[in-house]
Amino acid sequence: MKVAIFSTKPYDKTYLDKRNKTYNHQLTYYEHSLDWTIIDLIKGFDAVCVFVNDHINAAIVQRLSENGIKIIALRCAGFNNVDLKACAKHHIKVVRVPAYSPESVAEHAMALILTLNRKTHKAYNRVREGNFSLDHLIGFNLYKRTVGVIGTGKIGAAFCRVVKGFGCEIVAYDMYPNEALKEIGVRYVSLDEVYTASDIISLHCPLTPETRHLISATSLSKMKKDVMIINTSRGALIHTQDIIQSLKKSEVGYLGLDVYEQEEHLFFEDLSDTIIEDDTLMRLISFPNVLITSHQAFLTAEALDSIADTVLGNLTTFERNEELVNEVKA
Repeated sequence: MKVAIFSTKPYDKTYLDKRNKTYNHQLTYYEHSLDWTIIDLIKGFDAVCVFVNDHINAAIVQRLSENGIKIIALRCAGFNNVDLKACAKHHIKVVRVPAYSPESVAEHAMALILTLNRKTHKAYNRVREGNFSLDHLIGFNLYKRTVGVIGTGKIGAAFCRVVKGFGCEIVAYDMYPNEALKEIGVRYVSLDEVYTASDIISLHCPLTPETRHLISATSLSKMKKDVMIINTSRGALIHTQDIIQSLKKSEVGYLGLDVYEQEEHLFFEDLSDTIIEDDTLMRLISFPNVLITSHQAFLTAEALDSIADTVLGNLTTFERNEELVNEVKA
């Protein structure tokens, strides 16, 4: 198939080209996101491949259909950036990567926890400057702390297993409890009990109308003082202004983010020589107890290889008119 791949970085090309030696599709790479400035360059292609910040709305879907696109292949698990109803209307299939390396995201969530807690990022900078003071570097033992996990799908389950190794108590909320996790001591409780009981809360759920702004003034008011909140899922799970107010009042003790509600034109880009106009993000960065990474939780060799294999495999399955097990429907 002739495939146009958008929002690509060097690592995308490396792993897709490596895997494509098996599948033999015709791949054309675009660093630009898929939008109106570029969409008419892809006439004659069979498929487009997009990432989390490519917004495929109804108008884009219609133009893709007019240009002969038959399938949209996502390089991610989430699909809230695609108008599925419009795709169904124009007979365009949508496929995703439902799971690649759950451990990559789970381990990054733990990295955020450990860094925020033991302040290794600050210690690293101090030592490089010849400052060997231990002032303001006090952390706490994770052992026997209560960790709340919201969402226990593949990533949430992997995170539970990582946390269990630290000797933590784990409470979890999911509409569909994982029986295997109960066997290792994970205790399923109500969402309110996760809020009230947890010293650390880690978010591992998809973004839906029900989960949007799951962390807001209302839920924050139920949490322990100095709670640590970790988000490696979707930025809009957290109401950013509400959590800023809680940080200002010293109610939230630590915040670790790998995603941000307005990350679309920021993350994945080098903006070091530009003025960042997002005042909300800059306010978050200014807090000494906030740690932000730029949507890199998935970025391991194992995950990139798995994503490439699934994306190209989805396209081959479609080409052969076989059952699309990774299809997303409206």
